[in-house]
Amino acid sequence: MFATGIENSIPTINNGKTRIDQMESAGHYERWREDFDCVQEVGINFLRYGPPLHRTYLGPNTYDWAFADATFADLRRREITPIVDLCHFGVPDWIGNFQNPDFPQLFATYCGAFAERFPWVQLYTPINEMFICAVFSAKYGWWNEQKQDDRSFVTAIKHIVKANVLAMIEILKHRHDAIFIQSESSEYYHADSPGAIGRAEVLNQMRFLSLDLNYGRRLDSGMYEFLTDNGMTREEYHWFLEHRLKQHCILGTDYYMLNEHRVFADGHTVAAGEVFGYCEITRQYYNRYRLPVMHTETNVWEGPHGDEAVKWLWKEWANVLRLRNVGIPTVGFTWYSLIDQIDWDTALREQNGNINPLGLFDTNRKIRNVGKAYKQLIADWRNVLPAQSVCLIVPIKKLSEHDEHDAAGRDIDQTTMTGD
Repeated sequence: MFATGIENSIPTINNGKTRIDQMESAGHYERWREDFDCVQEVGINFLRYGPPLHRTYLGPNTYDWAFADATFADLRRREITPIVDLCHFGVPDWIGNFQNPDFPQLFATYCGAFAERFPWVQLYTPINEMFICAVFSAKYGWWNEQKQDDRSFVTAIKHIVKANVLAMIEILKHRHDAIFIQSESSEYYHADSPGAIGRAEVLNQMRFLSLDLNYGRRLDSGMYEFLTDNGMTREEYHWFLEHRLKQHCILGTDYYMLNEHRVFADGHTVAAGEVFGYCEITRQYYNRYRLPVMHTETNVWEGPHGDEAVKWLWKEWANVLRLRNVGIPTVGFTWYSLIDQIDWDTALREQNGNINPLGLFDTNRKIRNVGKAYKQLIADWRNVLPAQSVCLIVPIKKLSEHDEHDAAGRDIDQTTMTGD
């Protein structure tokens, strides 16, 4: 699946007083038809896209579907397959923020309503980058609740992941063959010195928290203690183990230059740049979850000569091919996003109107060099790696009530997903 995305981040800053709406900043509300033209110009058939949550979900069981009705009807007419992004870093003002214990059920109700209204949609990312959303909102203090303590972080992550799982349950009621692509940031923490090894090991376990809970994977003792020490109850933890929908999922991994971190003995971290790269880090995630993989986000600034993004595109694509060549089922690649982004140079913490040249097209909808390169890449590889992938849910015969391991002693699922 060759894909791009139209960014719909909506976090709040200034203690909830200011909404950062990426669709508004990029002019999408007025120019969405042009934007869909741009998708087709590059030859892309899959689009990470969703209606703005804060403009659509107006209150309990109260929705304004006008914009979604228009845009999704046009996507269907154009035969662009949406990977529907329903919550991207923020919630409507009436919900508040991710500390609200009512958020999971409220969000799931919205997702069920969406799936009922658009039954032809099959591919979903209910909540984008669950781990990053919790970290930026409740650990770094940048967005939404703007908290900076472990208890708030644990509260945010348990609410966010529970909302994601409940959303999957509700969507499956309306579309039994729905497929969920978890777009999650793939991280790695490098120890700067022997004194930093312990902290790096903790962070390298913490990076998996959202996906471990989402996929119903048992945590190691250190992470279990961390969660329970900071407010997660035993019953809440077991809820995730008992609501396991892994068989309906594709492991979407996002990778940027800032995803690898250098950890120092005093605990502080700095960006390490590309050290291992996408292939090695994704291999770590795949070995943990054993799901088909999709590269769901990447980009880099175009650079002064207009060729840095083109080089990065080639490098990321080479990493994707390497994953496939070593036998890891890899079903898609995404340059994110379609149009240049606004104010990501300050991680949306400030409203400066700075245009970040990260898109396939600039804000005037003029194709960038990386857009031209991606168009050529798709044309070259489409017949070698078919763009239309079919994902099948294939039941496996249960071995016995007491033995759910294969001959090598590895855990297996009652169902598995294969790519054809």
